[in-house]
Amino acid sequence: MAKYSDIKGFTVQTLANDPAASAADSGSWASGGSLTTTRSNLSGAGTQTAALAIAGYVTAGVANVESYDGSSFTEVGDLNTARYAGAGLGTQTAAVMGGGQEPGGASAKSESWNGSSWTETNDLNSAREALNSKNAGTSTAGLIFGGTTDGTNGSAVVESWDGTNWTEVGDLNTARKGLGGCGVTYTAAIAFGGKPADPSFTAVTETWNGSAWTEVADLNSARGNVCGSGSTTSALAYLGSNPGPTNKTLTESWDGTSWTEVADLTTARRAAHASGGSDNTSALAAGGYVTNNVANTEEWTTAFTPTTLQKIVEGQLYFNSTTNTFKETISDIPAGVWSSGGNINTARKASAGSGELTTTLIFGGTLNPPTTLGETELYNGSSWTEVADLNTDRAYHGGSGTSTAALSTGGSTTGDSPITPSALNENWDGSSWTEVADINTARVFCPLFGGPGTTTAAILCDGYVPTSPNNYNADAVESWNGSSWSEIAELNTPRRASGSFGTTTAAIIAGGYVASPNGNVEEWDGSSFTEVADLNTARIPYGNGFGVSTLGVVAGGASGPSYLANTEVWNGSSWSEVNDMTTGRSESGNSDSSSASSGLVAGGREASPGAGINSTEEWTAPLANKTITTS
Repeated sequence: MAKYSDIKGFTVQTLANDPAASAADSGSWASGGSLTTTRSNLSGAGTQTAALAIAGYVTAGVANVESYDGSSFTEVGDLNTARYAGAGLGTQTAAVMGGGQEPGGASAKSESWNGSSWTETNDLNSAREALNSKNAGTSTAGLIFGGTTDGTNGSAVVESWDGTNWTEVGDLNTARKGLGGCGVTYTAAIAFGGKPADPSFTAVTETWNGSAWTEVADLNSARGNVCGSGSTTSALAYLGSNPGPTNKTLTESWDGTSWTEVADLTTARRAAHASGGSDNTSALAAGGYVTNNVANTEEWTTAFTPTTLQKIVEGQLYFNSTTNTFKETISDIPAGVWSSGGNINTARKASAGSGELTTTLIFGGTLNPPTTLGETELYNGSSWTEVADLNTDRAYHGGSGTSTAALSTGGSTTGDSPITPSALNENWDGSSWTEVADINTARVFCPLFGGPGTTTAAILCDGYVPTSPNNYNADAVESWNGSSWSEIAELNTPRRASGSFGTTTAAIIAGGYVASPNGNVEEWDGSSFTEVADLNTARIPYGNGFGVSTLGVVAGGASGPSYLANTEVWNGSSWSEVNDMTTGRSESGNSDSSSASSGLVAGGREASPGAGINSTEEWTAPLANKTITTS
């Protein structure tokens, strides 16, 4: 089997379908805890392991409600009105039950459950019974559909619940009673099977998009008094009856396009309680009618469930620990290209930056002669606009975050003549900078990483510290939690002015100044740094870098007297040289892009000594799909 190290150098394309969508193929039914009160025609709410079994039929309608914890049922608060064949929706602790049959016929009554008691709420607009056991949505935003008003003919009426009132919305295309159905929200539901009128049965399936119902692929077997759980893209239809009546053990799985027969229930039954999760990987069938009412319960589980899916890298690469196989379509990065972007308004070097390609923030820096700046500029993908200044002018500082939530940390308050290290830390909220808690050790040339949105979490690594015995290079690593900095680790190689990219739990620092420009690279795993493959070209990147720990870019920087246009891409295990920038530059500001497929560098200088420049370059590299098969 391929090891993690063999595949971690790729970012992964998001899968069109969750691997759990096909999980039902390996599913099976097993016995669960029995109901306390034997009955059929129950209403349901909740999940497989946290369910409510509501009301039902014994010799008449009952008000009993039982709560299931995954192993046993316990009686909890009764309904105010005994009835059966109503509809339930919501969770074990927040549910609604509507409709059903009372001694006088179909009921319009509605009650809500708060986890301890039931309260009568506003009635349905249309009294109905023979409703789906578990309907779509929550206790404050749900949907009830179908049923019957006269006990014979099916109804097409659909009502939406907003927590206070029921409102009639778009009718089903096929009126029916005894139907199955489910949905995670009130705007996305699926209805299937049922009886349009006695004695007929239907296999028709319809999906609801919040405004209308659309017929989709039929069930494989027409049936009524069927149960359902899941969503419009991943659902189960189970048990029921068809002409005879013949009770069914049949289970069908819906993948968003079609129904597939999967493992049968152990006990053929109809009119049972239904509950389950948001897909076809879990379900509960409790009670129902066999030749008489029963109390036994069956639980649906799959061998291939989300709990056995281990995320290997960023994106959607999953390992199935049951079959020891990977499911993946992955992406690699091609050479990419640099192109000119809009010029910044104030030419500068030694600035810091945050954000993505089309929403980049550049702040601080220095002119030549060395006058520090507090000026902040915002990029919209084509032009720069000046926004609020830093509270304290500085250069050679660290930057991280987005265009609306960023940090500016450390730096020199006097530029580079002389260098005056600062411990200052400022927070950008999208409109202004605010001074927050200082770093523990004042430093200059200090890269900062944390991924997008890092005003509450960031890592500061390396830097120039006059008191450091390591040729002024820092090895102490500090962590920001949104209110204070803590020293948490040390670099293996003390350095300053490295390039960096990644998050607080997975990052890369590359190059920098040790005793000279250096190509050493270290990988951060959230607790410590490990040395990995060196850059091809030793350099001092001055923070330039963007991407994630498994796919990132370092561009430009200084290498002795040379100012580089050279660009290198990290694939998780090695570096590759790709297309150069148009302008060799060092000490530029850059985006903190969370993707190696796009980024930006702004300003910097082209030679030493040299004045700051205002040109901007944009990096774009559409990800190339690459499929691997491992076992």
